[in-house]
Amino acid sequence: MRRKVEFEAVYQQGRRYGDAYLSMTVRLKVNGIARLGLAIAAKTVGNAIARNKLRRIIRESFRLAQHRLPKADFIIGARAAVRHAPSPIIRASLESLWEKAVVLCAASSTL
Repeated sequence: MRRKVEFEAVYQQGRRYGDAYLSMTVRLKVNGIARLGLAIAAKTVGNAIARNKLRRIIRESFRLAQHRLPKADFIIGARAAVRHAPSPIIRASLESLWEKAVVLCAASSTL
């Protein structure tokens, strides 16, 4: 996702999940594929090198998990603790968020 309108729709209609490192907002869709949006602030993460490294980690994790994710729009945001977290911790955080999204979206779609 790249357009402001798409981000606003997810923030207004989506559900929020998170942990100490990352936040995730999810909005289910009827058709299409899982899409990713990133909200990585310089104030939260740090310089451009740190922000780009975090973006690469998130995109790679999304690419690997995309086949099992529901048809939804995902926005991943960074929290202050991610600034000093090593890459394996960030990857574990993302994995738990993807699992949470799969479980909770499956439960909400059956209602």
